[in-house]
Amino acid sequence: MSQPKGYSVLQIGLHWGVAALILFQLVLGEDMSHAWRGFNKTGVAEMSLSVWAHIGVGVAILAFVLWRLVLRFSRGVPADPAGTSPMMALVVHWGHIGLYALMLAVPLTGLIGWYGNQSLMVEAHGWLKPVLIVVILGHIAAALYHQFILKDGLLLRMKRPQD
Repeated sequence: MSQPKGYSVLQIGLHWGVAALILFQLVLGEDMSHAWRGFNKTGVAEMSLSVWAHIGVGVAILAFVLWRLVLRFSRGVPADPAGTSPMMALVVHWGHIGLYALMLAVPLTGLIGWYGNQSLMVEAHGWLKPVLIVVILGHIAAALYHQFILKDGLLLRMKRPQD
């Protein structure tokens, strides 16, 4: 498989779509905690629109991340920018592995916890949230570093297709 020059329209769309869905979850996901606490007290969950939305968006994130991984492995990804040190390449590689692992683990622990009535998974879901936020902020900081400090055009790869 040859290495593409950039990301495809689909890869770019999935990247920004998943980013928007994760932001939605982080901003509007607190009702889920209230529903879980209510379920633990009464044995009945209040299934409000926001609870259903959180579940539906979580499932969508999981599906779209799996789709992204299929595309990543079948199509490949562009090479690191010229001048990337071996150490930086290693950080980038493991950073992406961590990001993908979290984007899979967070919805999976939520679904297993909610539908399997597994308190440990619900707790893990809650513990993973701040970790995901930190990794996302690192991802954003790296993109901004490339854009404004290195000025290597890396961010353009997620703005428009190059192949």
